[in-house]
Amino acid sequence: QVKMVQSEGGSVQAGGSLRLSCVSSGYKIIHGDPYCMSWFREFPGKQREGVATILIGGDTDYTDSVKGRFTISRDSANDTLYLQMNSLRPEDTAMYYCAADFGRRRAYVPNCLRRSEMNYWGQGAQVTVSS
Repeated sequence: QVKMVQSEGGSVQAGGSLRLSCVSSGYKIIHGDPYCMSWFREFPGKQREGVATILIGGDTDYTDSVKGRFTISRDSANDTLYLQMNSLRPEDTAMYYCAADFGRRRAYVPNCLRRSEMNYWGQGAQVTVSS
């Protein structure tokens, strides 16, 4: 059984930092390594949006609003995905989810900031940034 378990989120003041983590298990035997792993966030009443993604070769991509502030990384040895968030703003307040495309087989290069490309999700973690 594939699982993605996230650390708790947190509350910080604007300008502060938080690091989210997400530990995956059960995927190697079933699916092998993913092509991409990503972080998404969901604002109340809105659709989940892609924040950052890291590809199997290590390339990363970010949504424009977090570029220069957030960093996605992956510790493959420990099956852990991270999102380092610096210079946080009140508008970053959201529920954050990790995700991966374990087992997906495609005939095209996916945009891994699209939720439709992911097929496994963490349980979510609330991040609150106060002004």
